[in-house]
Amino acid sequence: MKISLIIPSYNRSHLLKRALQSVFEQSLLPDEVIVVDDGSTDDTAEMLRNLFPQVIYLHQDNAGVSSARNLGIQHSTGSWIALLDSDDTWLKDKLVMQVSSLKQSPEIKICHTEEIWIRNGTRVNAMNKHKKSGGWIFEQCLPLCAMSPSSIMIHHSIFDELGLFDESLPACEDYDLWLRISNAFPVLFLEQPLINKYGGHEDQLSHQHWGMDRFRIQALDKLLKQGQLSHKNKDLATKMLLKKARIFQKGAEKRGKLESVNHYQSLIDTYSTSQESL
Repeated sequence: MKISLIIPSYNRSHLLKRALQSVFEQSLLPDEVIVVDDGSTDDTAEMLRNLFPQVIYLHQDNAGVSSARNLGIQHSTGSWIALLDSDDTWLKDKLVMQVSSLKQSPEIKICHTEEIWIRNGTRVNAMNKHKKSGGWIFEQCLPLCAMSPSSIMIHHSIFDELGLFDESLPACEDYDLWLRISNAFPVLFLEQPLINKYGGHEDQLSHQHWGMDRFRIQALDKLLKQGQLSHKNKDLATKMLLKKARIFQKGAEKRGKLESVNHYQSLIDTYSTSQESL
């Protein structure tokens, strides 16, 4: 089981250092660590050269986290891909526990774990809506992102079959991929927290983009148009898209955003008709 770790980073040298330290303190090391520098203007390259010369360093012009992850995946040589966001860290036995569990379930192609939330330096409890689970979790993935990229291990064949991260989405690109995966494959979930998920800093995507559900609606629309969903999952996805689109349409009406009102009304009309035929 050869493991390639992909870490995208943009102007996060100090956080990237912390993330990499957690990787190289693992009781089981990944076989290769690929850092994709998404056009950083800080000292990322110098820090890696001085402190982590064993890391495979890839650089690209700034194109977003999806593009960075995809570049890393395309350059990886492992049969398994692990992901880590540059602002998160792994606990010491993260990889060894996932590898052990996956070896006991050879039919499984994706595994994620519980996480510890740390916001502005303080540990906080995750809300119930973020509760994680395993098995066939498509329905649980519909409201919001149900798996953390930093906890994920994915068999490389999944990307060959279902595609990479959608680079047209500026955010919620993980939500989009988890929907595609959870429609096609069961998921292994380890209940022990094995990552630290940090929040509260200004360069988080959730701080850079208002109304993250805009991108979830876009992802749902794309998924439904692709026609790969089972009958049950198509019904569930349609209901979720309509729920989110109606909320956004009301918000657009309050703000006097006529173009957005019309956009969401068009989606509502289309999928209301579609739902009637299910």
